[in-house]
Order: sequence, then C-alpha cells, then structure tokens
Amino acid sequence: MPSTSPAIVPIEILMVEDSPTDALLTREALTYSKVLNAIHHVTDGEEALAFLRQQGNFVGKPRPNLILLDLNLPKKGGMEVLSEIKADPSLRMIPVVVLTTSKSEKDVLGSYGLFANCVVTKPVDFSQFAQVVRSINEFWFTVVTLPPLKS
Repeated sequence: MPSTSPAIVPIEILMVEDSPTDALLTREALTYSKVLNAIHHVTDGEEALAFLRQQGNFVGKPRPNLILLDLNLPKKGGMEVLSEIKADPSLRMIPVVVLTTSKSEKDVLGSYGLFANCVVTKPVDFSQFAQVVRSINEFWFTVVTLPPLKS
C-alpha cells in the first residue's frame, strides 16, 4: 500500500537584525539544521512592522511562524516593536524570540514584561551561536505546536 507523505511546507521566519554578521550567522545556523525554512530578513523596527502588516514593499509577504527579534535596532527599537506586535490582535499570537547580545536584567525583564516568548543571549563564539540557533529552531519547529498562519 503506497504511503502518502504530507507536503513539506516551509517554515516562515522573520529575522529582525541590523547586524549583517549576525544575520549571516543566523542564516547559516538555520541552514545547517536542515529544516526547510523561508527566512525573511529586515534590518530595522519600522521594516519589521511593515513586513508584519504587509505594507509598502512587503505587500503579499507571508505571515511568519516565528520572529527572531534583536533589541538594538535603528529607527524603532526592539522593545517598541515587541510592544506593537503583542498589542496587535492580528500579530500577538506569533511567537517572538528576543535574540540579543544584551544580558541586562532591564532588557530581560522588559522583554518578558512585553510578552516575549523567550529571551536568548547571543554567544560571541560562532559554534556556540550556531548551537543556540539550532536549539531555537528545534524547539520551535519540532517540539512546539504553533498556531496556524493567518494572512
């Protein structure tokens, strides 16, 4: 009896990261984990919100299954972006992983206070950074059941 496999659907990730180096490392670590990901990258908070609201250059872009959010962003900071995401009923269900170099207690408490799903400090060492990104990927796309995408 032939088996039917479900269609492989790419996992939509929005990476909000202004550092080209960190963005490249994140992409490489996700690619290395061999999970089919569609990674959308924006470099500031205003672009992130435009992407999520499908405005301007981002009309027709898919809703992400997960947002990787840096806190230190130009134009509109990560905390403000997080606050707007979680205040918007059409966006608040999207999990937000704050991925930052900050170890500040204020940043950690502030992120959780704005309902970040988790806060992860970026290691400086590439191999450790790659392991952290793989762990995020494995947890959010293997262990957790995510809500369905809505446009």
